[in-house]
Amino acid sequence: MPGIDECLLEAMALPGARGAALVDWSSGLALGTAGESPVGDHETTAAETAELARAAAEYESFAPVGTGAKDAAGPPVEDLIVTTRTGYHVLRFVETSFDSSVFLHLWLDRTDGNLALARHRLRALAEELVLK
Repeated sequence: MPGIDECLLEAMALPGARGAALVDWSSGLALGTAGESPVGDHETTAAETAELARAAAEYESFAPVGTGAKDAAGPPVEDLIVTTRTGYHVLRFVETSFDSSVFLHLWLDRTDGNLALARHRLRALAEELVLK
């Protein structure tokens, strides 16, 4: 079971990976980072992606069918994908035994990245992650 640093290094091993981070979406702080940041500063990127993650996790529009956001355990969203002209940003929510508000953010180069592989691998990494 990998910790934060090992998890981020494994994410960076994916084809086309430019940067990775584990972010607390309630505070907007990066708990760990690896590689580059799209804006040159990992803390700025963490704060900006946290806003997006928070919106998706808290709005009832994304709640599972037949439940309200208050009835669901944990965020109703598994992952978010934002496509830009030059890359993909995959935000994968991490479920933990405590009140979880963290997600993995992987930034992929659009030319070299494999979005399907990245989603599959991030899901596995999120399930194996041990927050130390």
